[in-house]
Amino acid sequence: MRTIHELLPNALWQHFSAICDIPHPSFHEEQIRDHLIGFAKAHHLEWLLDDAGNVIIRKGATAGMENRAGVILQGHMDMVPQKNGDTVHDFTTDPIKARIDGDWVTAEGTTLGADNGIGMAATLAVLAATDLQHGPIEALFTATEETGMIGAQGLEPGLLKGRILLNLDTEDEGELYIGCAGGARIQINGQYSPEIADGDFSYKTLAFTGLKGGHSGCDIHLGRGNAIKLLVRVVQRLQEHGVRIASVNGGSLANAIPREASAVIAIPESAQTVCAQIIDQCSSEITAELATVEPDLQLTLSDAEPATELMPLADQDKWVAAISACPNGAQRMSDSITGVVETSLNIGVFTIDAGKIVSNILVRSLVDSCNDALRDAVAGLFRLLGAEVVYQDSYPGWKPDPDSQILTLMQQVYSELYGKTPGVKVVHAGLECGLLGSKYPQWDMISFGPTIRFPHSPDEKVHIQSVARFWDFLVATLKAVPAL
Repeated sequence: MRTIHELLPNALWQHFSAICDIPHPSFHEEQIRDHLIGFAKAHHLEWLLDDAGNVIIRKGATAGMENRAGVILQGHMDMVPQKNGDTVHDFTTDPIKARIDGDWVTAEGTTLGADNGIGMAATLAVLAATDLQHGPIEALFTATEETGMIGAQGLEPGLLKGRILLNLDTEDEGELYIGCAGGARIQINGQYSPEIADGDFSYKTLAFTGLKGGHSGCDIHLGRGNAIKLLVRVVQRLQEHGVRIASVNGGSLANAIPREASAVIAIPESAQTVCAQIIDQCSSEITAELATVEPDLQLTLSDAEPATELMPLADQDKWVAAISACPNGAQRMSDSITGVVETSLNIGVFTIDAGKIVSNILVRSLVDSCNDALRDAVAGLFRLLGAEVVYQDSYPGWKPDPDSQILTLMQQVYSELYGKTPGVKVVHAGLECGLLGSKYPQWDMISFGPTIRFPHSPDEKVHIQSVARFWDFLVATLKAVPAL
């Protein structure tokens, strides 16, 4: 059986394998940061660690290329930690188990981290290479991109000297991205006074599993089920018959479409039969509605340990209604860019337990004013409940520049390599280019990468041949960068 160590380009895959061995979920990037600094030291390259936790590594031009424009190769250090419910894995200590599956590399029961591990690996391969032609190179490895773009937020102007930024963090080989959506995270915090569980109840766990989930930007237009919304839909039907909530646990990240959600509920003994009928009916309805996009969806009801506390009915009714009423998914398509979502939101987390309610929501838009308007509308809904609403990690979009010189150059290079013109796109997902460009407005920026499918989910996989094409394109682009 082949391993990723045998794949080509060998240097890139060797670096990616090393990255998989190093735990690096968001907010736990110390080990990958140390690895990058150790790499720089081992290769006698200039490096620095800034106050935001970003690592910058510099490599001089190869002989005869000293007059070329400086290029910044940019990617992020962290990965999204998602795993299947039956997978035992600690993202803070355990390596990712990457494996080859046909034409793809994937992981065993967890996210792979090709987003953005392949970009990091390609950058390290460039920095280590002795047989490439390129001008001055700066590598920018940003911290905690997946949860708030914290490294990009904290990057200081003036640290980097290059003129061209190549962001290696998009997921369709053969496409050049010249713009992206901005975003804003919203955290909703609520409270309630638990009631003693006093009554003739049967305790059950109601759970949605088997959904695809995915990236709340790249996949938001695909109509996949949101496990939180589906769970609340069923609970709303059940509470008409006296069903009470003991706890809810739905989703794990604001930027991942929730794949699983569950609630421990108390069903009155007198309502057992009708509630079972309602659950069966909801299961049939939802399965039929989502048969094409969610063929593995399951709604299950299983025995649970009796709860000692329940959510008061008045609070339960308000919060279930609010989550049910809150918009979710693609809200508007772009008028100027065909087939691209303009504005969306994702209810990524919803938990109820021990008197506390938390929901994390991510709003995205290509238009900053629309992003703000939807964010404020969602905030207004939950403030009506008396909840605390906290805006977190807002970041601007990246306005497309169709006259970009690096775009023209890379279109030509790609055409010469592969005999066809690459696509030019704007992505609804958030890229760091918007924030970075606000700090370095002189930069000419492009984002590109290999083909990655199902990022932010345990189904994440990267296409092997697309990685080779991505690498060859990157190498050819660096060689073709013009003089200052």
